[in-house]
Amino acid sequence: MSYRYLLFNKPYDVLSQFSEATGSQASSDSPPPRTLKDYIAVPGVYPVGRLDRDSEGLLLLTDHGWMQHRLSHPRFQHPRTYWVQVERVPDDSALNQLRQGVAVQDYKTRPAQVQLIEPMLLPRDPPIRVRQHIPTAWLEMILTEGRNRQVRRMTAAVGFPTLRLVRVSIAHLQLGSLAPGQWRDLTSEELTLLERLSANQKL
Repeated sequence: MSYRYLLFNKPYDVLSQFSEATGSQASSDSPPPRTLKDYIAVPGVYPVGRLDRDSEGLLLLTDHGWMQHRLSHPRFQHPRTYWVQVERVPDDSALNQLRQGVAVQDYKTRPAQVQLIEPMLLPRDPPIRVRQHIPTAWLEMILTEGRNRQVRRMTAAVGFPTLRLVRVSIAHLQLGSLAPGQWRDLTSEELTLLERLSANQKL
């Protein structure tokens, strides 16, 4: 049986699902939230993991249920790379805290790779909140876990709130030149590496 694997660049303010969640209906003064069905007309595919409504970037979708379950399992510690715009410029102390792991709610995050970067990204639509005379900075954060709103909670815990969050890679899969709202099938090389990665992971 042939399965589909898609990469999608999820725009801001889009739900990582194909149907509107119960209880999330918009008021009569605002449109309903956009979902994956507004962009992807491929039957039977579902996202592997998710991105929050206010986050952007790379989402992997497939109709292969076994692979979806395996890649979503918490013990499958494949790296996820995020470009994170934060309020103010983190100092070495804050960066080292993020690298070593920080206490977030009732758990401590795993060690992460964190560095300051200057990415080339188009402005977000709508634009981020800007506070006059307060600078912003971009971080590249590579995590091996994906708890709910983890990146935002990590940066807030060290005093640098997240203003914009873009996932640019999942393991070897890269966002690349995909524009917001665009999707494509995995290449044969990408799929081979993905299957090899999942086969080598012991759960």
